[in-house]
Amino acid sequence: MNRDDMLAHVQDEASWDFIIVGGGATGLGVAVDAASRGYKTLLLEMSDFAKATSSRSTKLVHGGVRYLQQGNISLVLEALKERGLLRQNAPHLVKDLSFVVPNYDWWEGPYYGIGMKLYDLLAGKYGFGRSKNLSREETLTRIPTVNPDGLVGGVIYHDGQFDDARLAVNMAQTAVEQGATLINYMKVNALTKRDGEVRGVIAHDLENDKEYEIDARVVINAAGIFSDDIRQMDNPDAPGRMQPSQGIHIVLDRSYLPGDSAIMVPKTDDGRVLFAVPWHDVIIVGTTDTPIDGPSLEPKPLDEEIDFVLEHTQRYLRSNPTRDDLLSVFAGIRPLVSESDTGDTSKISREHQISISPSGLLTIAGGKWTTYRNMAEDTVDQAILLSGLDEEPCVTKTLQLHGYHQHAEEFGDLALYGSDAPALRELMHEDDSYTEKLHDDHPVKAGQVVWAVRHEMARTVDDFLSRRTRVLLLDARASMEMAPKVAEIMADELGHDEAWQKAQVQEYRDLAQGYLA
Repeated sequence: MNRDDMLAHVQDEASWDFIIVGGGATGLGVAVDAASRGYKTLLLEMSDFAKATSSRSTKLVHGGVRYLQQGNISLVLEALKERGLLRQNAPHLVKDLSFVVPNYDWWEGPYYGIGMKLYDLLAGKYGFGRSKNLSREETLTRIPTVNPDGLVGGVIYHDGQFDDARLAVNMAQTAVEQGATLINYMKVNALTKRDGEVRGVIAHDLENDKEYEIDARVVINAAGIFSDDIRQMDNPDAPGRMQPSQGIHIVLDRSYLPGDSAIMVPKTDDGRVLFAVPWHDVIIVGTTDTPIDGPSLEPKPLDEEIDFVLEHTQRYLRSNPTRDDLLSVFAGIRPLVSESDTGDTSKISREHQISISPSGLLTIAGGKWTTYRNMAEDTVDQAILLSGLDEEPCVTKTLQLHGYHQHAEEFGDLALYGSDAPALRELMHEDDSYTEKLHDDHPVKAGQVVWAVRHEMARTVDDFLSRRTRVLLLDARASMEMAPKVAEIMADELGHDEAWQKAQVQEYRDLAQGYLA
């Protein structure tokens, strides 16, 4: 997957079947689906793949216990099925994770136990494991750092965990292997029309400062939290449909939750579910629900959000973490679609919505990571009808994603690369410097930077430390210390000078400061 090659395809191709605007989970899913059906597919992303919402999730592939509480059975059914398909098609990234709901009142065991049995029943053959009630002793064995005061027992159930940004990279690679062209740092500035119908885009290559006018049968707006911006390129008077909500996560050392199980708190003070989840070698705790005015590529955690999550963490863990214990804090914006101005974002449905404007702009909005494949299938089905192209069947239910490997854990620190791990190891043998660790506290090596540039379209220090690896989320301070070496290696690979290196390091350090509490 090489950016120069992708640009060459744009210059050589006179017209595309579909242009997809947005390279997050939704846009990448649409690209995989469309290309795997044989359609000429181009995806344009204004920043890096999964730069915004899609790299800032709770790292769960789940049916949605919260949606079960709300009575949205159809969404839970869809998500549980898609959860099973995703583990089937990307087993190197999607794993089973047990969750314990600690019970502090006598009625919680029967109440949540019945709910989780229903969750199991809805999952059917796509289930990850059976739920059951736990005694007080069993609960403490599974989550030894949970607050024991008043604990009467617990309920255990199973859901999925994944690495969101790594999955996005693998989806991009899969789309390219299926024949799609994908370009990051290519910003769509306008839509073009013929006879009043949308027939393409005007896009600006941010790296080379070059503008392209590109034609397509259908333009698909999959810009997530920025989808209203694209809709208003089509019609400046189009009312906004997005009602964004910010959620934050705090990152703690693994000692705060040393077992293999996560904690799920079914109801916080704001009515949301709270998770404490072991991920890589840290604990992620979140999330909040704060209505905000508009989208941002780099949303900032609010002080009151950090205090909220810390307060709830202190209620349920024996140790009481403070701001000084936080390794990182990150924020994401949910692309919620609302038909009314209720102001309560926690009650807005996570079901996706597809709309087609009078001029033919197709917009896919809403949804969530777990259901991206089904969202993409629905979107491409509609795009085919709109384009007048011959209909080809969807094949993504059984399409293995790039990196597919049933036993990736055998690759150790490179397990997330799946089937790419042997080739990455070979690359590291080409130069002794490639095996050097970039930081004493993290296993990331210099060769991974080279690999990310050559095969994963990493273009900036942020791309590598935030999304090709996850060091920014795992340990923001350590990532800042790694930045100069990463910039040096990337400059050598990309042909940039020392001034570029210095600018990259400064930009990255400014960005990473926002991840420190």
